[in-house]
Amino acid sequence: MLIRAIVEFNEEGYMIFAENFPGAFSRGKTRDEALGKLVGEVRQFVLWSTGVKCSDDCYIEIVQEEKSDACISDADTTIIFDSEELPLAFNEYQYTKSLVIKSAKDFKLYDSIPDVKQTTLPARQTFYGSIPRTPEEMYMHTNEVTKSYLDGLATIENNTDIYLNRIIAFQQIEQVSNYLDNNVYIHMYGEPWSLKKAMRRFIWHDRIHAKALYRLAIGLWGSCVVNPFHFIV
Repeated sequence: MLIRAIVEFNEEGYMIFAENFPGAFSRGKTRDEALGKLVGEVRQFVLWSTGVKCSDDCYIEIVQEEKSDACISDADTTIIFDSEELPLAFNEYQYTKSLVIKSAKDFKLYDSIPDVKQTTLPARQTFYGSIPRTPEEMYMHTNEVTKSYLDGLATIENNTDIYLNRIIAFQQIEQVSNYLDNNVYIHMYGEPWSLKKAMRRFIWHDRIHAKALYRLAIGLWGSCVVNPFHFIV
């Protein structure tokens, strides 16, 4: 199994994305550390996205590498893949859309948590402000990026249900006649952006916070918390 790797790096560390597994990524202080984690991340991603455990040998090919000014140590990113600047085929759009919606549905592992206001995490500041510490804060933060991620693509008002919010978001996107053109523009964050990048970022962002949510929850409540993403923590 070939993993097409995209490397984003600076003095803080490395973020490596699996281009052909949208949203799968690894991080490390060094290139080797990040690359060493990527295969395991992709295996988890394949199990999550297909329900089938991947037994194939994995090979990594670096297809793009870019220095970034993002706060990589806090899981920030600005890169746009070369492939995210090309028009979208309808079947590719449908496949990636299905993953974005599945990711939102599975984020509702939140519903298995006994007390969404409880936490053991200390307060911490990052480049975007205070980190979400309780399950409730993690859920709200993950859902609230929907409106900002789609700025320039569609106009929505966030629904409080993350799954419903994604469904409505794609309904709005598909009202735009040329959405499959995947036009590149400068996003409100000042980054080059496209529909394909936004979809990949949804899955990536969900995985960051779902993993943090799951790690917190199993530490407090154990096996009653479901693990639809198949995280190994």
